[in-house]
Amino acid sequence: MNTPFIASGKSLNRRHFLRGLGATAMGLPFLEAMTPAFSRGASSKAPDRFVAMCATLGFHTPYLFPTKTGTDYELTPYLTPLKDHRSDFTVISGLSHPDQQGNNGHASELTWLTSARRPGLAGFKNSISIDQLIADQIGHETRYPYLALSTNGRSMSWTANGVEIPGETSPSKLFKALFTQGTEREVEEEMRQFRRGRSILDTVLGEAKKLDRKLGDKDQEKLDEYLTSVRELETRLQQSEGWVQQPKPKTEATEPKDIQDKADAIGKQRLMNDMIVLALQSDSTRTVTFQLAGMNAVPAIQGVDTDWHNLSHHGKDPEKIDELKIIEEAEFKVLGEFLTKMKAVEENGKSLLDHTSVLYGSNLGNASSHDWRNLPVLFAGGGFKHAGHIAHDEDDNTPFSNLFIPIAQRMGVKIDQFGSSSAVGITGLEG
Repeated sequence: MNTPFIASGKSLNRRHFLRGLGATAMGLPFLEAMTPAFSRGASSKAPDRFVAMCATLGFHTPYLFPTKTGTDYELTPYLTPLKDHRSDFTVISGLSHPDQQGNNGHASELTWLTSARRPGLAGFKNSISIDQLIADQIGHETRYPYLALSTNGRSMSWTANGVEIPGETSPSKLFKALFTQGTEREVEEEMRQFRRGRSILDTVLGEAKKLDRKLGDKDQEKLDEYLTSVRELETRLQQSEGWVQQPKPKTEATEPKDIQDKADAIGKQRLMNDMIVLALQSDSTRTVTFQLAGMNAVPAIQGVDTDWHNLSHHGKDPEKIDELKIIEEAEFKVLGEFLTKMKAVEENGKSLLDHTSVLYGSNLGNASSHDWRNLPVLFAGGGFKHAGHIAHDEDDNTPFSNLFIPIAQRMGVKIDQFGSSSAVGITGLEG
């Protein structure tokens, strides 16, 4: 079980405990002055949120990008399922992270939210993803500072030390984590785990101090990095104890049943999207990433008979592109359903979508050639004044991470630079 936010309840050895804890981030308990959004009065401001979804096999961009800029564009095949939300999103072309040529054609999925250069090559070390930077700043305000979700166990989320956070793939486990209150015995067992964790960290710090006196400069630097991580884990442990005994929010939704058919990629995407809406609506978290992995198999979609990965490498074969279009139209249809559900949730006179920045796209601009330039990017909600289609230079791309700046700022994170971002910003997008 790859769960970045659920304490196990089983006896853990030292290595397993530290590894699991490294992917755990929980916040401070709510005080009366920190009432969650679902129970706030009408005069209170609803919180801002961020959701990032990345489809790692890309999209056929001629079916996504309009030929005309601005709001008066003709709907493309992939934007047609979103026609009811036309004023709620902006399509942005001409964006990419620089220097994404990595150790293989799909390496750029490692850096979609980090912008670190040359992923997977010798000496590569990833940097923090924008969702984790946001979670570090505001995550203490919710039970789960972030949710890292996935269809295959990987995720788009990376720690400050460049460690990938495992992605949760089970909607039912996520539902239980969000809404199922543990018994007194389970809560006490969880508290024992936290106390044991503090004891382990005390031992680790003690041993590290003994090493400190014997190390050279390079090893000393590595040790300092490690100790910083240990101290961060210690802080999270202390914060977690406060949340364990706090009641979880109630919901009228029923626990979902996980989809067992591995080929039903669209059904899995739809079901996890429903869980994301519940997580945000209950203010259980304000930062979510969702990796939408493709597959080396035929997806369970009517009209598709060819391996999805094979179709993504269509080589401009019209028949392959026609099949690929069926898959990708289904993905955008599910996105449209997600936006509809977000817009249907009212918060203080506005919708949940108005308070949530939704970033949807891929790390590949042309999956057929593994090209990481001119990425497909759709940005919705968040209270921004959306501008239809914004086209940046197709050849001299604007840094994709420029878009991360206004998103993070809207979340209350005071930054004016992230990763490879430039001072240009995203021309035409207004907050």
